[in-house]
Order: sequence, then C-alpha cells, then structure tokens
Amino acid sequence: MPPSTPPALPPFTQRDFRDALGTFATGVTIVTTLSEAGVPVGLTASSFNSVSLQPPLVLWSLALAASTMSAFQACTHYAIHVLGADQLELANQFAARGVDRFAGVRHAPGHTGVPLIAGALATFECRNRSQHSEGDHVIFVGEVLHCHHQPDTARPLLYHGGKLLTQHTLSP
Repeated sequence: MPPSTPPALPPFTQRDFRDALGTFATGVTIVTTLSEAGVPVGLTASSFNSVSLQPPLVLWSLALAASTMSAFQACTHYAIHVLGADQLELANQFAARGVDRFAGVRHAPGHTGVPLIAGALATFECRNRSQHSEGDHVIFVGEVLHCHHQPDTARPLLYHGGKLLTQHTLSP
C-alpha cells in the first residue's frame, strides 16, 4: 500500500501569524552599543532569550530594515537591559524613530565601554559572538561577560498582544 499524502494544512495570513505570536508574553529590553564614531546607539527589543549557561550565551534579533542595524553588526560589544514595569516611558523613547533616544537618560560606560542605562532590572554586557541572518531579521548571539540584577521583588515590563503591559500579577 503506497504511503498516503498528508492533508494540506490550512493557509494563514501574516496577520494570523503576528496575532498568534502575540499570545506569547515576553519581557522588554533595551539593547545599547557604541557606533564606530563612539556615539551611543540603542533600541527597544522584545526578542531576548537565553541560549546557554556554559558558556553564558543570550540572543536577540533585529529587523534588517532597522536604522541601528549597521552599528550592531559592526560593534564588538553591546549591553542588554531588562526593563521594569516602571520604565514604560523609557521603552517608548528607545522605540521612537527620528529622536535622540539617549536624551535625558541616565547612563554610564560599562566594563566593555558600552552605555549602561541606570535602573534596569538586569543588565547583560556581551561580546558580539555571532550573527545569523534569518528571514527579515538578524539574530545576534552574545557571550555574557558581566551581568547584574535587582532583587526579585521588581516587576518586569511585559509585551503581549502588541502592547506594553505594566500592570500584571506575578505568583510567588
């Protein structure tokens, strides 16, 4: 008996795909580096994930069309800042286009020289270990050289259903 052909999968639209992805809540981060001219560069990203504990690796992704793409592709180091629920305005500022994203933002050079934003729940200073082009994004894998975090009592800023969420309940 010949193998049967699997049934055709129902089609879905790009909107269906985006809406389905939106059911997964993620944390919100700001990723920072320095341009080749030494100017601070940063953006808001929700595509952050752990990769490995040994060695300590994390990843995040950036759209190919992003204005900051060349700076991140060329940099040797960057920092990822996990934002708290009280940092909604900061997330919006680093997501805005055509503005000085660092205007009025307290920051200082970290161990690797990249700008570290004050008040983040956690900060990961990374070596730009590898980059992988996939679809319309580049996946950046960073080797964590230094990290720190605030106490577990702080509430994270979340991204869910296309919205930034500051009010949520966390179970102990």
